[in-house]
Amino acid sequence: MPYIYSLPTLTSFEGEGLFGYTFGPLKQQDLEIYYIEVEKGHDTFMVSKKITRTYYILCGNGYFTIDDRRYDVGPGMLVEVPPKVEYSYSGKMKLIALSKPRWFGGNDTHTKWNPDVVPGDFPSASEGGSWLARLVRLKIFGKSPIGAYLRLNRRLWNNLPASATALRPIRWYGNFLHILVQMQSVRGQLRCTFFLRNRPTLELIRRLLERKPTADTVRVAVLGCSTGAEAYSVAWRIRSSRPDLKLIAHAVDISQQAVEVAKGGVYSPVVSQIVGSDLFDDMTEAEIQEMFDRDGDVMTVKSWIKEGIEWLVGDVRQSGIVETLGHHDIVVANNFLCHMDDATAEGCLRNIARLVSSHGYLFVSGVDLDIRTKVAKDLGWKPLQELLEEIHEGDPRMGQNWPWHYSALEPLNKRRQDWRLRYAAAFQLVPSGESAPKIVANSV
Repeated sequence: MPYIYSLPTLTSFEGEGLFGYTFGPLKQQDLEIYYIEVEKGHDTFMVSKKITRTYYILCGNGYFTIDDRRYDVGPGMLVEVPPKVEYSYSGKMKLIALSKPRWFGGNDTHTKWNPDVVPGDFPSASEGGSWLARLVRLKIFGKSPIGAYLRLNRRLWNNLPASATALRPIRWYGNFLHILVQMQSVRGQLRCTFFLRNRPTLELIRRLLERKPTADTVRVAVLGCSTGAEAYSVAWRIRSSRPDLKLIAHAVDISQQAVEVAKGGVYSPVVSQIVGSDLFDDMTEAEIQEMFDRDGDVMTVKSWIKEGIEWLVGDVRQSGIVETLGHHDIVVANNFLCHMDDATAEGCLRNIARLVSSHGYLFVSGVDLDIRTKVAKDLGWKPLQELLEEIHEGDPRMGQNWPWHYSALEPLNKRRQDWRLRYAAAFQLVPSGESAPKIVANSV
């Protein structure tokens, strides 16, 4: 039984102006302890629902803003922030923080940017001037009536049988609720990921590459690669099915810490704790043995899978990413666009499309379906129908929280006239005026 805990080598969370490391997990289930390095400050102001946070300043100087009052702090000072009080902190400091009880999803409401760290307006899908946007922003005695409305509807929805939620009027109402959730939510990038997360996507990649000549070269880019699970999954699927191909792969993420983990290809329980998931939860024992060298509870990706992958820190929203990476036969851009506001996500998706070679393929899931459909129409993408339904439903976690989380995936609805475009997550990008060649692929 451990009594001494060392500082983790990998960050547990990060913002525009800080890095945080989680000790443990501790035996005290109701307590969480963090070591935080603050460069500029916490990027947002926030309100805790139930957690009391206590900060001890180890070194440096700065100030906390709590309930609109400023408190200057220095080494040796202790700051206690109770629930239901808005706060943030600024400065260059090193802190020890205690959360009681431990952090849990849904506890924190982020209210605005900390101007010492992030300039500009706080992102929200409700920034427009429509009556619905104004209603979402409305506060009565400091409370949001839309928030209360959604909480009530969630309790009612969770008591409905699955047969009822599949009815057309209920699904329409669910779409309306999801719009409200999206407008009210504060979005932020997550590291949660898994190996072999969407098996039908990997199978379609395999089928597409059946058409490649022997010993040909295939260029693949995996964007928003996080700690590497998806990039290694794609590389494993390609190399295990077509070992004759020369794979040139680029894996990109905006987080330096995530890329360092991915590049090492070493996964321990500490990494699983950081990403908030069991990275191997979807894998069989045979697949684990094929992909990893095991040493106790530490898994290391095998060298034949890692070979040829170039790991890069980069922002795929920037136009220069094309000059950095070049063009690719297959571009995978899954599960990160949904965390951006609508305008940023649309601009990023259009930018990502520039990475795809003529007649190449783009895989993009985990994105607002209205945005993806709009861009696909505007740019003339050809949706692939093969395994369309299987890919849409290939990661059940994405649909479990619909309509109650902004990133949750809308259930497939074949009653829509545009369903073959709306629910497609794989596209061929064909130059204007040309037709896409028919794909002939055999299943395994």
